[in-house]
Amino acid sequence: MNAWCVVNTLAHQEARAELNLLRQGFRAWFPVMMRTRRHARKLETIRAPVFPGYLFVELDPDREPWSKINHSFGVRRLLTRESKPQALPDGFVATLREALDHDGSWAIAAAAVVPGQAVRITSGPFAEQIAHVIELAPNDRVRVLLDILGRGVMATVPRSAMIPTTLGCGPRS
Repeated sequence: MNAWCVVNTLAHQEARAELNLLRQGFRAWFPVMMRTRRHARKLETIRAPVFPGYLFVELDPDREPWSKINHSFGVRRLLTRESKPQALPDGFVATLREALDHDGSWAIAAAAVVPGQAVRITSGPFAEQIAHVIELAPNDRVRVLLDILGRGVMATVPRSAMIPTTLGCGPRS
């Protein structure tokens, strides 16, 4: 029975590992997203890994010679449990693939936010917290002010990890 498993790659070698696994006949998938970065005083849009250092491979661990994955260029190791490839939950990769954009990249809708606006953090260590946008930071990140234990705490979070809200929009002191 085929299952999607996770391959840990060498640093910045995800595309190389995917290419080598495809050449060996494995069904591999390296999800990417479009990201804007500043380089040499220019803004450029690049394809960046959704999961840096990881990609997915579909295989039948009982019938395929999966151990050769660990010896492929760009691969650090196939994640295993009790000396067998560890399978992802059913539907995990299918759900990720449904979020693909027309160009094959993962579409993450980033919230349009402005300084002073209240937002709700949707993921990460500050999930479900209400914060106020302080400033927009490079690489689609936003500096926010959170109220934690009665103190203002500054944090930088991905723009895709927040949604605008009207909660907690009272005047700030």
